[in-house]
Amino acid sequence: MALSIQSLLILFTTLLLKETLVVAETCSNCFTHSRAAYYPNSGEQGTDVGACGFGSFGATINGGDVSAVSDLYRNGVGCGACYQVRCTNSNYCSDKGVTVVITDQGSSHDTDFILSQRAFGSMAQTKDAAASLFALGVVDIEYRRYPNKNITIKIDENSNYPHYFAFVLWYQQGDKDITAVQLCETQNFVCKLLDRSHGAVWTTNSPPSGPLSLRMLLSGEDGDESWIIPVNNIPENWKGGETYDTGVQINV
Repeated sequence: MALSIQSLLILFTTLLLKETLVVAETCSNCFTHSRAAYYPNSGEQGTDVGACGFGSFGATINGGDVSAVSDLYRNGVGCGACYQVRCTNSNYCSDKGVTVVITDQGSSHDTDFILSQRAFGSMAQTKDAAASLFALGVVDIEYRRYPNKNITIKIDENSNYPHYFAFVLWYQQGDKDITAVQLCETQNFVCKLLDRSHGAVWTTNSPPSGPLSLRMLLSGEDGDESWIIPVNNIPENWKGGETYDTGVQINV
């Protein structure tokens, strides 16, 4: 009888441990509660002078569904990240919410997000409900990092082939951040560590030659780090202002 009770206790402990591990593994899908406001003077879209360095594309990227953030900015590391944001008032808000890209830094009324007007209204169920959200100005929300599109490279217009190379990264996803970037020659694999100029802008004064490949270091809050290499390369004769799809999404 004692053995049977002991076996049951072991089984119960094992099941409890498995349940705890499942919760830990899926916590990346959990929502965090906060508040959000909206840009009052930027039209429907975002701003073209955001702290992330996206320039005019900072207003129109992701169809204009963009946001400034406060603590999530983290000295520019949070730039280009994708978040699912949804308000919590069931009278006005949809379950899906809106997916935004971080393009700027800012805070208002203890908020984590200052959404473009387009994104703020997209959280609502209907146009009438959107009008009610705008009347409130600041709403309770919940948010999480969210896979959206492939990470994309936007080469800065001031880049000067082959002497100066600068670009921003759009559509970062997953729970980890891109904390370092290397630019590598695809033929002999010589790599150069790039500088983060500001926000999401990475630069080098003497880029490698030929077709180029990126290596991006992903860093998590738990200290775990890993390098990823996009499947698509940057062509040899790259030009300022062009965009290149890396072919990868980060879901970790």
